[in-house]
Amino acid sequence: MTTPKATTPQNDSIRLDKWLWACRFYKTRALAKSMIEGGKVHYNEQRCKASRHVEIGATIKLAQGTDEKTVIVLGLSERRLAAPLAQALYQETEASTEQRLARAELRKTNSLFAPHPDTKPDKKMRRQLLLLKSKQ
Repeated sequence: MTTPKATTPQNDSIRLDKWLWACRFYKTRALAKSMIEGGKVHYNEQRCKASRHVEIGATIKLAQGTDEKTVIVLGLSERRLAAPLAQALYQETEASTEQRLARAELRKTNSLFAPHPDTKPDKKMRRQLLLLKSKQ
């Protein structure tokens, strides 16, 4: 007879890829593992492996889309929890929050300077664009 896994391991540590998945930073563990192996996740300001054990109080810097977050580990869980419960397992630093909001504002203002056209260019416009690009 097997016993069910506890939510917190006995040695108060859990694999990094599993923790990132449980805290809902990445949708799958495979995605979390690939982000770690790609150098997008740093544990205590160092690159690490997916099998690295996370401990309470550690600092994790991770990339999530175009944003970068720096979080401090407050709790551990092997199971993927509901979003409000998962957010209780970590705390984002104030500097990280400010930087993320500043970058979001820059992205918004940049889209005003490079707006997308309302329609796709027709055949004549495409030819003109290709001609213009070839002259550069």
